[in-house]
Amino acid sequence: MPAYYLEIAVVVLGLVLLLVEAFTPPQHKRRIGWAALAGIAATFLLLLTVKSHCGCDSPMWQFYDDSSLSLFFKGLALLCTAFVLMLGLEYLPVLEKYSARAGGGPATGEFFALPVLICAGLMWMASAIDITTIFLSLELTTIGFYIMVAYMRRNVGSLEAGVKYLILGALSTGILVYGLSWLFGATGQTGLDAIRTALPSAARGPALFAFALILIALCFKIAAVPFHFWVPDVYQGAPTPVTAFLSVGSKAAGFLVAIRLMEPFLAVESLRTTCIAILVAVACATLILGNLAAIPQGNFKRLLAYSSISHAGFLLLALASDRHTGELTSTRIIAFYLSAYLCMTLLAFAVLIIINKSTGSDELKAFDGLHRRNPFLGFATLIAAASLAGVPLTAGFLGKFFVFIAAAGAQQWLAIGIAVAGAAAGFYYYFKVIRHVYWNTAPEGAAAIPVSPVAKSLLIILIAATLVLGVYPQLILGLL
Repeated sequence: MPAYYLEIAVVVLGLVLLLVEAFTPPQHKRRIGWAALAGIAATFLLLLTVKSHCGCDSPMWQFYDDSSLSLFFKGLALLCTAFVLMLGLEYLPVLEKYSARAGGGPATGEFFALPVLICAGLMWMASAIDITTIFLSLELTTIGFYIMVAYMRRNVGSLEAGVKYLILGALSTGILVYGLSWLFGATGQTGLDAIRTALPSAARGPALFAFALILIALCFKIAAVPFHFWVPDVYQGAPTPVTAFLSVGSKAAGFLVAIRLMEPFLAVESLRTTCIAILVAVACATLILGNLAAIPQGNFKRLLAYSSISHAGFLLLALASDRHTGELTSTRIIAFYLSAYLCMTLLAFAVLIIINKSTGSDELKAFDGLHRRNPFLGFATLIAAASLAGVPLTAGFLGKFFVFIAAAGAQQWLAIGIAVAGAAAGFYYYFKVIRHVYWNTAPEGAAAIPVSPVAKSLLIILIAATLVLGVYPQLILGLL
């Protein structure tokens, strides 16, 4: 089966869900979520049957790539969407409260259809090898996120987050278009392979200007300094499943685009040194600000927002290392890191959704005495925080360790020192969460926190994946 059938299947699924939602009574909206989950799971199984186009000379393959890297990121997008749909099912009572129509019932059906359409954009982006298709797929993804961030229309925080994300996202889109236009003007090509061939003969000034504009736009997408300022407010205001989707899906998409668009510049000898220096500087600034700003946070979503910024710094450092030999290339390191980040971040957000549903709070104080109110939730929080901090035998540790290996190979010693300091700071604020869970006492009269079968299944899967990837990274590296 050709790879592009997957995108067709996901788009059709999303449109069918929207049509069904129009005729579904409010009390049955949950069924749309289950239907979306079943459709995404079926598409993931179809992914296993995909065959390469094997050198077919059809013009379409000038715009579309079905390499192992592309298929891997398609699988990552499908898994992320499936987990987000499960989080949405768990978050449904909150959505119903804040998304009710005036004079009518709750409007939650679209909440399960939109992630499917966003997933189609993420999958298309994974295969885009032309600047036109890269831009179109990126915008399909971003427009869906604009809607989902502001989905809780009865919640001021969600509306504020949606407006901020819309304005800054539109600004980054304009900058990206301008940068891609300069790249086209410098090379006369839109295909990445053709750009890679033409860029060495292009004028250095326009090429570097195109690189700078593209990097600025991508810094918005991946939450890197100095264009990170939207992240804390948007993460805090958006519905928690959407925050998780933004944190994982949007970041994975942004870094895949960064890999594709940065590679031609890094392959040109006259541009390579300057481009790497810029990437390293951005990575170091991102590591410093993300980790230092996370330390005083008392809100768990804001803490994870600054944590997301710091992880973007590690990923940028891997990209700047520009490693192309051996099993641990920069691309494989980024892919593994994003896989580990998916597991541990979604685990953290899953725990937060369960706690928020019981306590109505996203503050760290809501985690006080969690090990007594629900020992399993306490253990899940422990695994998530330990992996995000980089404790050995977790996926987060190997992700950071691989980044250090690549940076050491590129002799980026100053950046390594800053990354080590950032990782040490991460131990402090992640273990602050563990302190609330195990050391602080529960509030007076606090009741036990129940966990539904769906949530418990999701937590078990994510805990297992976080621990397995921490001892057997070949599970991911072998797929690449």
